[in-house]
Amino acid sequence: MRIITLTCPNCGTIEAANELEKRRVMKCPGLNCEEILRFEDLSEDEQEYFLEHREQYRID
Repeated sequence: MRIITLTCPNCGTIEAANELEKRRVMKCPGLNCEEILRFEDLSEDEQEYFLEHREQYRID
């Protein structure tokens, strides 16, 4: 399992790939940050890996 995250370019908040994939487009959860984060902001390799191994990233 790889840890796949995206760092907000505006405030540095780190968001997990599974949250990005679930929502596809979301406002950064960082305090007072208005940046929009997208699953597509992950590299193609990270997106592909995550989608191929989605069951490993499920949180119960």
